[in-house]
Parts: sequence; structure tokens; C-alpha cells
Amino acid sequence: MTSPIHHPSPCQWLCLCAAAVLHATSAVAAAAPRKATAPILPLSVNAVESTSFVAPLTSKSRGASVLHVQILLDRAHFSPGEMDGAMGLNTTKAVKGFQRRNELPASGIVDAPTWAALHSDKAPVLTSYVVTEADVAGPFQTIPAGMMEQAALPALGYASVAEALGERFHIKPQVLQHLNTGKSLGKAGETLNVPNVLDSAPLASAAKVVVDQSESTVSLLDEAGTTLAQFPASTGSRHDPLPVGQWKVNGVSRDPEFSYNPKLFWDAKSQHTKATIPPGPNNPVGVVWVDLSKPHYGIHGTPMPANIGRTESHGCIRLTNWDAKKLADAVRPGLPAVLQQ
Repeated sequence: MTSPIHHPSPCQWLCLCAAAVLHATSAVAAAAPRKATAPILPLSVNAVESTSFVAPLTSKSRGASVLHVQILLDRAHFSPGEMDGAMGLNTTKAVKGFQRRNELPASGIVDAPTWAALHSDKAPVLTSYVVTEADVAGPFQTIPAGMMEQAALPALGYASVAEALGERFHIKPQVLQHLNTGKSLGKAGETLNVPNVLDSAPLASAAKVVVDQSESTVSLLDEAGTTLAQFPASTGSRHDPLPVGQWKVNGVSRDPEFSYNPKLFWDAKSQHTKATIPPGPNNPVGVVWVDLSKPHYGIHGTPMPANIGRTESHGCIRLTNWDAKKLADAVRPGLPAVLQQ
């Protein structure tokens, strides 16, 4: 989509820069392997591919069947966020959204009717991917936490091949490695088992965006009010609450720079100065900024997908990079954006 926005001004990043400062907790916070939110179990490729319903999946379930469901939810545009093989907050929210759209009881439990509805999609949940020379060429780099250190870099790319492939296939890098035990994710020519999420049905253009703070979700609706897609989100904090109201989408900026002005942020360090943070997937706003008519606010990506829905933001709405890109493809300038509690 053609956007009227090019590089947002410093004031447009009001809530975003502080969010980056708050959540970068170590010198390699955005680059280091992400901490698992639940124990990762060995995953059998055959088990992940199985379409047999065995038992209901609840909030404590984990393993191959959960990963199977997460892939199908992602393909149905009800995103579980970063797939990790564990039923948690984001996957449960995705299940509830999928159930509501399919007129099933919104329990958040994957029961037999929900399993059957998910399997209206007959495509395999896993596919093969051959690692290319371009995948391993990089450049890869450790991403420092500080704004000043980030500003000194030429770009904020990936820290490793594993991180890049995890983002491409919407999966926690450690779980991707478990799907490929004995294989190197960073070896050109290696054939990997990966989630089959790149050939899902295209998402229709939306008629409305709804950000729901109580659910920590962003939804795209059609003209009839039917949910086309739902994404887990981080939606504000005590210092910078979500600006509840009726707004509009101004436009989309892709691979944006990040204009940092420490005077605008309550938690900036005293020694900081104004800086331009280069673009890239580990940029504090990720790879997409969807500008809203509420000054200084937008929907954007993040360098830390495992934190979505689990940590606060500074007023703006954060999605995984891949969900932010999917949303950006479905919106247009002037589209209503409802921010509600």
C-alpha cells in the first residue's frame, strides 16, 4: 500500500522510544536468544503433523499438538504471536477469537468442535525450507540496548540466522531448532522443517481496526463487523494509557527510522541526546509504523516478539513484526480505528 508517511518526526515517536528504553534490559536484549515462557519439549515432526484429536488443549497444555494448533490459528489469521508449543495467554486469546468467528463457545479450550473447525484448512502444518546463501550471509550483529549505541550502527538487522528464520516463520528460534534436531539452522543447503505459514489465504482489506485493551488484541473487521484477523498486542501502561476513542489510520511507514528525543520521555537517561536510530527488524518500532490520527500514537512492530501481550507499552500498540506487516497490508488511509477499554 502507498503511504503518505515517510519518516515520522520526533513527536510521532513519543510513546515508542520510552518503550524501547523500558524493555531493553541487557546489552543484548533484542539480539540474544529469547527466553522461553514455558519449558520447551522435544517436538516430533510426525506428531506435529498429526490431525487426530486426542484430548482438549487447555491453558496448561504444551507440546506438539499445541504447536499444530498455533500454526493453524496463524494460517486462519488469528495470531498466537510467537509460536512456542505452549498454550498461554496469546494462544488462548487466539482460540477464543477463532471460536467466536466460527460461532463456537468462546472457552479458549481447543475441544473437538474447535479442532474440527481449524482443520477446514487441509494444508500440511509443516513444510520444507532450504536455507539459502542469502540467509546465512548476514550481516549479523549484537544489538546493544542503549539508544546512543544503537544510533551508531548502520542498521538494526538480525543477530543471527536463527532469529531471522524465527521471524520469517513466526516461531521461537529454540522451538524451530527442536523441530530440526541434529540440523544447523545456519548452514546453507540445509533442509529444515518449518511452520507452513507463508502460503495462507490472503487477508481481505479491512473496514475497521479495533484495539481492545481488556483483551490485549488488535482486530480487523469487515463491513459486516465480522472479524477478519486478530493479533495479540501490548496496549499501554500506567504512565501512558491507551488513548481510548474513535480515530483513523493516517498511513503506513515501512522500515522506519526512529527519531529519539530524550526530553519527551519520562524514563530517558540524563546523558542521552537526540539521535536517529537506523531501520531494521531490531529497531525499537520494528519494521512497520501504522500512524493514527491521535497525535503521537500508532500501531507498530517490535524487536521482542516474545513480550507481546505480556509487557506494557508506552501508550502505542505493539504487535510482532509479522503481524504488523499483515495489518499494514490490510489497512488504508482514512480507515476507522477504534481504541477501547
